[in-house]
Amino acid sequence: MILIGKGENKTGIHPKYANRHGFIAGATGTGKTVTLQCLAEGFSSLGVPVFLADVKGDLSGMANAGTDNAVVQKRCAEIGIEGFEFTPFPVEFWDLFGLKGAKIRATLEDMGPLLLSRLFDCNDVQEGLINLAFEYAEENQMPMLDLDDFSTALNYLGDNSKQLGGMYGRISKSSIAAIERRLLGFKRQGGSEFFGEPALDYHDFMKTSEGRGIVNILDASTLIQSPKLYSTFLLWLLSELYENLPEVGDLDKPKFVFFFDEAHLLFDDVPKVFLDEIEQVVRLIRSKGVGIYFITQNPTDIPDSVLGQLGNRIQHALRAYTPKERKAVKVAAESFRDNPNLDVETLLGELGVGEALVSVLGEGGVPSVVEHVTIRPPESQIGPISTEKRTEILNTSQYYQQYKQAVNRESAHEMLNKRMEQQKQAQLQQAEQEKQDRASIRKPRRSQRQTYTESFIKTLLRQLANAIVKALFKRR
Repeated sequence: MILIGKGENKTGIHPKYANRHGFIAGATGTGKTVTLQCLAEGFSSLGVPVFLADVKGDLSGMANAGTDNAVVQKRCAEIGIEGFEFTPFPVEFWDLFGLKGAKIRATLEDMGPLLLSRLFDCNDVQEGLINLAFEYAEENQMPMLDLDDFSTALNYLGDNSKQLGGMYGRISKSSIAAIERRLLGFKRQGGSEFFGEPALDYHDFMKTSEGRGIVNILDASTLIQSPKLYSTFLLWLLSELYENLPEVGDLDKPKFVFFFDEAHLLFDDVPKVFLDEIEQVVRLIRSKGVGIYFITQNPTDIPDSVLGQLGNRIQHALRAYTPKERKAVKVAAESFRDNPNLDVETLLGELGVGEALVSVLGEGGVPSVVEHVTIRPPESQIGPISTEKRTEILNTSQYYQQYKQAVNRESAHEMLNKRMEQQKQAQLQQAEQEKQDRASIRKPRRSQRQTYTESFIKTLLRQLANAIVKALFKRR
């Protein structure tokens, strides 16, 4: 059992049902991050690799052992934890910008036109053009790897819209310009850092060290400032796992666990097509041995179609000051299996830091009745590690070195530029030939008619020749 804490009895997630997903919810400052840390430790101790996004930087402390204090001792005594030991956990740091962890990149081909359209917040016409750019590149065997490839392909379609329109339909230059403006804004936010090679191999997340699962920590302290990129990246990673991992059915424990912090960003203003995809991934990825845990302030941030699939639920305190917030508390209370000994709705507003209402899947996958639980203390350090410690870990990380240097092989950008240069040279040659042809038509031809002077001279010479001939004959 992955120990969460103690209510009437010790409570935790059964490894067999950990791939039935879950959530950690609660207002700011109620202890969600520490609860997440405890779950990540529990999975790692079972040999299950973990991926989590560290929005505030606090979770980096998992690389260090915790320190003893009176609060921890009291909590261990309350819960009845015997042999509690502080210990560090094996971690790998990752960062889309390559500053505080191993660089994460994906190619545009990996991302695909659908997610790219969401990233740029495109309308239907613009999404169609993005699909067209990918289709054209694929048909012409031009790899789409980074944003230069994408921009060049789009502009090539616009510049050759007359020739290509018959094959692909109307190509709107105004829509291309609108996409380019969004692309420029995205680049200014540092988004171009994410696309390119070497692309991330998700298998690198699924490693163990001395029998414990590696805790892969994505530094999202900068990334969270670009919420669209943050949520799109995590959705892409989930999709990669879903599409590529083999079916394994129900295992004794998950192969991999994915924690999605600030989960509301995934669902804010999400089009139905994306919501359908998220719902499908959550529903089916468990058969591939992957568990997903959403972390958010309120479970109502998660659509009902997804929330209904989250079997393991940890609810910290909710604050209710407005009618809307009171309604949200009521909805959250009703989402648990009822416990006749608890007034869940009232308790939700009274929980202290480090306390939660918990319901997990028990034998046969049946949800347990909700319990008021005191969360166990983590074995690793609470709060961030020092810069020196992070640097030490990065310097010994094979992935930090492996993904550090970008590779820029020939792709759509270079191929299309070469094609455009050839077209330009051909046009210049054609123009030069046409110029020569026009010059030759305009060149004045020498007149075949004799001038007056030429005619006079010829006549004079003829008369002179006749006179000489006559004189010769007279002498005979």
